[in-house]
Amino acid sequence: MNWALGLDLGTSSAKAVVTDTGGRVLSQASAGYAVTSAMAGYAESEPAHWWSAVTACAREAVAAVRHAAGAWPSAIGLSGQMHGLVLASADGRALRPALLWADSRATGALRGYRRLGPGALARLANPLAPGMTGPLLMWVAENEPRTYTEARWALQPKDWLRARLTGEVHAEPSDASASLLYDVMGDRWDLEVVSALGLDAGLLAPLLPSAGAPAGHLMAEAGAELGLPAGIPVAAGAADTAAAALGSGIGPGDVQLTVGTGAQVIRPLAAPVSRADAGVNLYRSATPDGWYHMGATVSAGLSLNWVREVMNASWAELYASADHPGRAHDPIFVPHLSGERTPYCDPALRGSWTALSLADDRATLLRCALEGTAFAIRDALDALLADDRPARLRLAGGGTLAAGWRQLLADVLGLPLYAVDVPAASGRGAALLGACAAGLLSFDDIAGPLAPPTRLVAEPDPAMAACHAERHARFRRVVAVLGAAA
Repeated sequence: MNWALGLDLGTSSAKAVVTDTGGRVLSQASAGYAVTSAMAGYAESEPAHWWSAVTACAREAVAAVRHAAGAWPSAIGLSGQMHGLVLASADGRALRPALLWADSRATGALRGYRRLGPGALARLANPLAPGMTGPLLMWVAENEPRTYTEARWALQPKDWLRARLTGEVHAEPSDASASLLYDVMGDRWDLEVVSALGLDAGLLAPLLPSAGAPAGHLMAEAGAELGLPAGIPVAAGAADTAAAALGSGIGPGDVQLTVGTGAQVIRPLAAPVSRADAGVNLYRSATPDGWYHMGATVSAGLSLNWVREVMNASWAELYASADHPGRAHDPIFVPHLSGERTPYCDPALRGSWTALSLADDRATLLRCALEGTAFAIRDALDALLADDRPARLRLAGGGTLAAGWRQLLADVLGLPLYAVDVPAASGRGAALLGACAAGLLSFDDIAGPLAPPTRLVAEPDPAMAACHAERHARFRRVVAVLGAAA
């Protein structure tokens, strides 16, 4: 029996997903790690903690199928959080904590980007955001010059993990296109932009042709820590959003919402078209020749977890608050604790609870946090769709399992939600990429026959439409005031 191991390096947890070559999920496991913020706007993680989590969940997921399968995995594939930066030595050792996509400290570096000519900005094809690899690397060069000088590689998270597995250093298009160092239209590192920003192009890893390309083999030392034999082929892997699209079987005409630490709404494209002026991203997909538009909100699970901790609430209690009826005069929660991307592209935005009264209790504040997060997702969705709204919205991600939360999302977004019947889309996509790299599957196999089914989980309640429209308008007004005050 051939089977593949997908390793998904998320923002706050790692997941290991085992699939057979028919795409069926056989087992999965996860292990968490901290996102630290030493001051406002900072978001970091220790790569050593990533590795500990990866080894723990990989051992658990593999053990669950190893005996029944009668064989070791035939391939390993990767998925990882996008945009971040790991400064590494020549032997792959991280020189400092990783800077993450939610980090906004590099806001000043965007001035260098704005001085680029229109041709260069057109090649980048994306709105400027401080949490992307390029601005973060500029921040390190200016503020930590010794670390910058010592570094041999500037890697995105899953590329660091792959180097830890194989000893080989590479990048690939789905992550590189989200770095603000990439000629998205030309599909290559933009060395002219890198030079204009004063950065060392030698820090950039050589590009593999696609996320499903072979990228080396598991080393003996890494294999021993994972509980696996050496020599297993490893795929290049993909950015987590691209891997989730592959793992959930998204196709032409589909629009999909994934809710995790952040939230993303994506639409596949047949050809690249930039909509950076609307705050919409354009990236390479996990397939050899695909593209997609993405609207992204920084603050989904990230802000909800903050609310949960501050309010001393469990996740179950937070989600249960969605079942409480809302009131027109309830407070407005803005979740932009770390700035916001689509459509505002403003790292200085901050969050708030507005219009509090003595009539508000703990359950009200928890429900308003969910509602405000849904409003932020609605802003990103509206920017992505413009006037071309689909008949339905696909739903993926571990942050959308509670029925009341799904209903609130459907009511705010105004679209029926169809959940993708796959428990771990990014990890499944990673495993399928591994199978492709090992020659066990082709992308044609994945696109149709292996796409998981979807099922209707929530329809918008017409009676709620007017209330949500009015409250969303209030939300937008509060965001405008916060933006003016930033």
